[in-house]
Amino acid sequence: MHLNVVLETVDGSAIDSPDWRVELEVTPVGADEHAVQLRVQYDGVAAADARVRLEVAAPDAPHWLIPGLFYGANRDPACARLYPRYAPGELDAENLIADQWAFRADRAATPVVFAWGEEGGVALSVGATTSLGLSGLGLGAGPDRPATIWVSLPYREEPFSYIGEPRGVDPLADCHRWEPGEWHEIQASLWTLPADRHSYAPVLQVLRDRERAAHPPVTPWVDIAQAAELTAYGLWRWHYRENPAVLIETALFDRELAGDLGDRGDRLAMHVAWVSGIPYAHALLRHGRRVGNLSYVEAGTAVIDHITANLTPAGTFFGTWYAGKGWKQSWTPVPGGLHARTLAEATLFTLRAIAAEPVEHPVWRAAALSNLEFALAAQDAEGNFGSMYHLETGEVLSRLGAAGLTWVGAMAEAYELFGDERFREAARRGGQYYASFVRDETLCGAPEDVDLAPTSEDGYAALFAYVGLHRIDPSSEWLALARHAADWMLTFRYSYDVRFDPETILGAYGFRSRGADQASPSNQHLHNYGLICTAELATLSALTGDDSYATSAAEHLRFARQFIARHDGDFNARRGMVTERYYQTECFGPPGALLTLSHSWCIGVLLLATEDTLTHPELAALN
Repeated sequence: MHLNVVLETVDGSAIDSPDWRVELEVTPVGADEHAVQLRVQYDGVAAADARVRLEVAAPDAPHWLIPGLFYGANRDPACARLYPRYAPGELDAENLIADQWAFRADRAATPVVFAWGEEGGVALSVGATTSLGLSGLGLGAGPDRPATIWVSLPYREEPFSYIGEPRGVDPLADCHRWEPGEWHEIQASLWTLPADRHSYAPVLQVLRDRERAAHPPVTPWVDIAQAAELTAYGLWRWHYRENPAVLIETALFDRELAGDLGDRGDRLAMHVAWVSGIPYAHALLRHGRRVGNLSYVEAGTAVIDHITANLTPAGTFFGTWYAGKGWKQSWTPVPGGLHARTLAEATLFTLRAIAAEPVEHPVWRAAALSNLEFALAAQDAEGNFGSMYHLETGEVLSRLGAAGLTWVGAMAEAYELFGDERFREAARRGGQYYASFVRDETLCGAPEDVDLAPTSEDGYAALFAYVGLHRIDPSSEWLALARHAADWMLTFRYSYDVRFDPETILGAYGFRSRGADQASPSNQHLHNYGLICTAELATLSALTGDDSYATSAAEHLRFARQFIARHDGDFNARRGMVTERYYQTECFGPPGALLTLSHSWCIGVLLLATEDTLTHPELAALN
């Protein structure tokens, strides 16, 4: 595999000058990997701004992967959310479409770019930061250019940049100023791969292990018990409201402003699951039962009571509740639309709440069964549960994507709880239908706000589904799919620490990104939603004998125990608050900043993970 070195000016034009000396050494270090050592020296008489680009040919008609950032074409043509999409021969800044893309490395969960064709694949990895600055990762293939992947030292984004706006903006770039006689040595790795797209998994494992060997683990601010106590308090104090009982979705750090800004203050709304609702009410209830806090027990119970007592004419949960408006549909422009993943997740955690409670809750049981019966009726002959439904008629409005995969996990746990064989059969048929999304690396559609896009949340849903399915129907097929889903999910997990300016809040507090998850290629910020499947990762390690999944779960929990407000005023928040977003790259906010509001799901998934860890002996060893 031939590597090519190109020297570039600030604007990306090639440099052809005898003032530069380039030495390239490529050495085999394993069956699939070659170590690359690049030495560049500048012998000019005056300082010069330049960039080094290391590139390698990729297979024709490639399938791309940059972990956490770019998946295949990266965006389904039917996806309404605009973010970078690959399409041969196209260039459209307004719709963020191009046939070549390059990105700054801190947008990627691991700084490596992959490409596969019918005969095999190739990958190129480099440090996120080198002596030349922040690295870049690129890919491209079009009618008039061969398929290529590359790294840039330092980065240059092409052909435009995505910073969270629904359009391309002028490309971001950096350049190094070379002084006469200056030289740099850069290490990279070149990988030759089989045609199987899943061959990324061992490469990422090697790169993660190297980072772990080179750097100590993240040091959390608080231990597990403290995290549980703080997040339970934060969820109850800042997000719980009575009459009606809800967990409001966001609460501003600045409490003086919170009551005076209307829709720009606290978000007085609640989803039934996903970004609020039953999963986190269940977490608060579990914690309250464990520690004997009656206020938490009453709050968690009241929220689940409120949601389960209000079903749609179709027999499902509603999507959302709003102060002054009541129960409404999901976040979709489709009138009356309800999102499958949200309903299924609400049902799944209602089942878990029923199973965990020492007392009977007939309304919860009736609501769970009503939702399950609806899903059984919605599932088609192939096993597809649908992805969107009408709240009045129950009509399946869409079967695109894999949002319905969450029903597989719900059906599995319903079979365990109720023993109805129909639930196990529905889980099996759903598991078979959605298996192609896992095997083909095309999972998409889980969150309401980025429908039909690949997201880390699709991986969480798939892991729930196949671990649960294996539990009620042990087979090597379900276990293999659970493992495949976990590997895909972990492509979104940061394997290294982004470097932050020490004058930013993340830099000043020594925040570390290792173990965090990128939300999605569309939402390029770090989040902690992966805590929702902490127990499933630990179970997968126990089933496979591969402790890397449990290790990743522990890293995610250590990451998430940074920036829990330990007291009022801690990083300008209030005690128990947890932010939704950490900005590690140039998207939505400046790198090194965080969103100055607390979110119920961010607190809730952390509380869930701490309760799982504290109450399950097999998880205690994780932290």
